[in-house]
Amino acid sequence: MSLADFFSPVNKSNISPKQGFYTSQLGSLVEVYTHEFPDLEAGTFDIALIGVLDDRNAENNQGCALGPDYIREKFYMLYEGPYHTKIVDLGNIKAGASVADTYIAVKLVVAELVKKNILPVILGGGQDITYAQYMAYEELEQKVDLVVIDSHFDLDESEENTVATKSTAYLNKIFLHEPNYLFNFSNIGYQTYFVSQDSLRVMEKLYFDVNRLGDFTGNMSVAEPIIRNANMISFDISAIRSADACANGNATPNGFYGEEACQLCRYAGMNDKLTSIGFYEFNPAYDQNGQTAVLLSQMLWYFVDGFYNRKKDFPLQPKSQYLIYRASLKDNTHELIFVKSKKTDRWWMQVPYPSGLSGNERYHLVPCRYEDYQVAVAGEMPDLWWKTYQKLS
Repeated sequence: MSLADFFSPVNKSNISPKQGFYTSQLGSLVEVYTHEFPDLEAGTFDIALIGVLDDRNAENNQGCALGPDYIREKFYMLYEGPYHTKIVDLGNIKAGASVADTYIAVKLVVAELVKKNILPVILGGGQDITYAQYMAYEELEQKVDLVVIDSHFDLDESEENTVATKSTAYLNKIFLHEPNYLFNFSNIGYQTYFVSQDSLRVMEKLYFDVNRLGDFTGNMSVAEPIIRNANMISFDISAIRSADACANGNATPNGFYGEEACQLCRYAGMNDKLTSIGFYEFNPAYDQNGQTAVLLSQMLWYFVDGFYNRKKDFPLQPKSQYLIYRASLKDNTHELIFVKSKKTDRWWMQVPYPSGLSGNERYHLVPCRYEDYQVAVAGEMPDLWWKTYQKLS
């Protein structure tokens, strides 16, 4: 089966201004599937845009299936940055006869693009599509570090496993899926009054990383190592405050500011490890003067900007480009080893595999902050080290 079988072409009249695009606008530079499906030969494209026209499981946000073309319209009006973009727009994945059919289509498309070394960017649809995005990694037989940017956890305790996946409960499906390919889950920006204490206890028990919105106030750099650890990212537009992104049936007064959302997206683009990202729950029915579509287009622009500014500094390749720092705990039970890139000043922490579980590798490298090193120098165990070690056990 060809990938073209899953897609409907983009109607160019929906996304183009009457006078057409200027030569340096993205609308002139992105190859868009309008008549003939693009040739995805190796090296031709770096990023693929994918619309998903399915919102049947989007709780309280029917209409978000219509979002992709509104984002395209604004995105293609933006100008290319100081780099040569190789982006393809594959059109829209048609809604299947059932939601499960849509999930299968998304799963197969994402997996095939990752195999071709093309990074899929999913636009539109409910956040339950994250489950299909995750399932692509089962197809690839690859362990996943998942980062979700959301004001909620989307763990609906009332949801039974046999019920269709909902945008408010898709994490249940991911956490309980067998075989389990999830190594780590991180949330960025949850708001405590939207999260039950039971859900927080579940996250703590599983050694997952959850980060309140307030943790990032005035210090967005805290998010960088969290995002740098992700293979895949799911961004719920309701994580942005309603004043900056009103186009969502579940929008609320508090959340990230628009410029903070753009910064998160740039961090995501710069992550050498990231192989897929989805932007979900944008509903044009609630948009005012197209402002949320404009914000999303700018977030996408910053993601692309980050992608073309990747530093390719995954640790110790080559070793001469890195500095090694060592710190001992007060009780001398552990020596903690940190790695710093000379090129970018980014930090990683070495966490040893428990005896007998390492295979050929002796340690796991996890992105961290300079502050984690300072904690270790003070003789204390960083929380990130302990949580990672427990997950490796």
